[in-house]
Amino acid sequence: MIRTSFNDGWQVRPKVNPFAELSGHVVPFRPVTLPHDALIEQQRVAPDGEVTMEGAAGAYFPGGVFEYRKTFSVPEEYRGKRIFMEFEGVYRDATVYINGDYAGQRPYGYSHFRIDADRFLRFGEDNEIRVEARAHRDSRWYTGAGIYRDTWLLVGEVVRIAPDGVQVTTPDIDGSRAVVEVEAEVANDSIEVRTVDVVTEIRDGSGAVVASDVSKLTLLPGEPATARQRLYVPSPALWSPESPTLYECHVALRDIDEEKVAFGIRSLQLDPERGLRINGEPVKLRGACVHHDNGILGAATYARAEERRVEILKDAGFNAIRISHQPMSKAMLDACDRLGMLVVDEAFDVWTSGKSEFDYSLNFPEWWERDIEAMVAKDYNHPSVIMYSIGNEIPETGSPFGAAWGRRLAGKVRSLDPTRYVTNAVNGMLAVMSELGALQQQALEQAAEDGAGINTLMADAGDAMNAVSASELVTERTAESFAVLDVAGMNYAEARYALDRDLFPNRIILGTETFPTRIDGNWRLVGQYGHVIGDFTWTGWDYLGEVGIGRPQYLTETEDGPQHAHNAPYPYLVAGCGDIDITGHRRPASYYREIVFGLRAEPYIAVRRPEHHGKTWAGSPWAWSDSVSSWTWPGFEGRPVTVEVYSDADEVELLGNGNSFGRRPVGAEHRFRTEFEIVYVPGELVAVAYREGVETGRTSLPWANGPVRLTAETDRQVIRASGGDLAYVTLTLTDAVGTCHTGTDRPVSLEVSGAGELIGFGSADPSTDERFDATERRTYEGRALAVLRPTAVGKIRLTATAPGCDPVEVVVTAEQQPQSRHYQEG
Repeated sequence: MIRTSFNDGWQVRPKVNPFAELSGHVVPFRPVTLPHDALIEQQRVAPDGEVTMEGAAGAYFPGGVFEYRKTFSVPEEYRGKRIFMEFEGVYRDATVYINGDYAGQRPYGYSHFRIDADRFLRFGEDNEIRVEARAHRDSRWYTGAGIYRDTWLLVGEVVRIAPDGVQVTTPDIDGSRAVVEVEAEVANDSIEVRTVDVVTEIRDGSGAVVASDVSKLTLLPGEPATARQRLYVPSPALWSPESPTLYECHVALRDIDEEKVAFGIRSLQLDPERGLRINGEPVKLRGACVHHDNGILGAATYARAEERRVEILKDAGFNAIRISHQPMSKAMLDACDRLGMLVVDEAFDVWTSGKSEFDYSLNFPEWWERDIEAMVAKDYNHPSVIMYSIGNEIPETGSPFGAAWGRRLAGKVRSLDPTRYVTNAVNGMLAVMSELGALQQQALEQAAEDGAGINTLMADAGDAMNAVSASELVTERTAESFAVLDVAGMNYAEARYALDRDLFPNRIILGTETFPTRIDGNWRLVGQYGHVIGDFTWTGWDYLGEVGIGRPQYLTETEDGPQHAHNAPYPYLVAGCGDIDITGHRRPASYYREIVFGLRAEPYIAVRRPEHHGKTWAGSPWAWSDSVSSWTWPGFEGRPVTVEVYSDADEVELLGNGNSFGRRPVGAEHRFRTEFEIVYVPGELVAVAYREGVETGRTSLPWANGPVRLTAETDRQVIRASGGDLAYVTLTLTDAVGTCHTGTDRPVSLEVSGAGELIGFGSADPSTDERFDATERRTYEGRALAVLRPTAVGKIRLTATAPGCDPVEVVVTAEQQPQSRHYQEG
């Protein structure tokens, strides 16, 4: 089928009661280009009184109902063809009308779906499509709202290759050849028997045909049929995270239709001794849990935004993403294929037991099969996908009925795709929530016997969660739910890793969600045990909503123990627990993790904010220390400061302006970190790492000295004028040699002209009431980020100004890319 972008020419407004409109209350539509997040444009609301879960969960954005419409013409020559509208994602409860008539719906906000449109269309004249979407206390994180992913118009003949109808597998691989099995589903909506030639070609990265086949396929009236072909690729180049080689499979119905899909040739193996193997080589998953929002763009899913996240995550040392807790976008899957990032794709955050007042649990019993089918159909040809997760922290997993649901879901996934593994991210504490009180009482009694009190017991909530997860009760209640899986996904339960090696010798474990503050111990366990195949931190990339779970917290004089308040008050905006902030800037935890993974030899310096020196830390297990990689602290000259140094060496030496503060042990036995208590004196810090007395690397941290300058740097000078491409412009306050002025923030104003528009402008400030759709934002730690979307071929010019700084300008060129018959941009 011919696939054309359907993203242009839309309008949006808050949905209005039609009876209210009759009385004169008219809300105008305004033009938008998809993808579009209607929620990120709303005014955040400060709650009255106590922090509400739904307000904090959604970053204090209000819910709403939004109405999209588009007028489009359908040429007369389309009469008699099959026409579909495809939506890659609408959040949530999407209802679609064409020319005023109900055409279809999709309750789940993360599934792609198609509307069979031709019966509703008027050929040779204008048509109207209308889509309603709503978001209202239905999630535990910021979801956005509206048509936030791409849309497509699909046009084909009555005999055609079905959408998502080409599936490629590589069941047999050796050094001399790879078997490539291709299944192509062909539809016949005519009233005739038709026989077609199915021509299949496998092409390598250069476009050369490396294997081909032709077979006949007879189609009965009104019935689909599947062509199955077995091809042989000589001397195959295998896909892996280190070498993500892709092939293309072209399937054509001669003189009728064609489809092409990218795929990779790779094998997967799994056992409790050698763990996960890709192409026969053991792989430990260095994983990042990632929510779906794109920071300052909200939920809008642009192809470049997804690609940029994968690039930065991979550069930071991750080799796997667990998309949490919903199916990954097609654009991110494509990026993972190209860049070599492994994927655990997750279906649901809820089954039958709701976690929010109006969440997907209300739709799950009726829709789960169709949503599983949509996820697998989307993922099937992507070599990056190695595992499906059927759920996250599902409370039902601790009951027999929940285990039965798990068996049903896992069986459905395997029936659709037997080539990948199935997991479920189980939280042992939630699985026995109804009996948690009894467990807590037992723990208190034991603590009393040991001479400890409640504050000692709860000093680390992670310890408490692990204690419950390793209990006999959780062992018994989750055994059946784990038994239906290929991989036992465990959230915050590393205490089970060694335990289950003896209790369940055939159980293979994946740390599907872990505290960032525990990566050193967790990674040691991953390396120690063959049956533990990886670790996924919460989170690799910071996100909107669940505000403040990773924020710095300190005890006050009236508090005698950690408070661990889960959510922060308005105007907190982000969770604050990501290795990488919402603008894509790596935080100290990211470099620490890279060192723990064994991927960085140089030491790293982070400095705790001096205004909190001497206070007692009370952050949650998701909270990294309140540190910044900066030696610029105006106003704190001569005052004490704590310097953290991370390294895998034996010891590190800290130098300040050439003066040594001594050497301290570091490395694995000291959790890869040490601290120096010194006085802040402007100049330069240098950390030198030593192994067996020999220097192995050094890092310097200079102060920003002199007048503040504003700089602007784009990630790319040339971008595509269509296809979801974007330009990211980083705005930084620096000194004359480029050192960031982290302590001298100021407002930055933007003007954009030419062949593009500003679609997002913000910073990583975790607590702010500034908007992302404004043209002026204050920097945070000396940085801000602007995102430009091309609107035509040509030059996009951005001019930035800040008080006391000379204006700066960035020019980006948007170029048109060639189109094919099969795939057309709007």
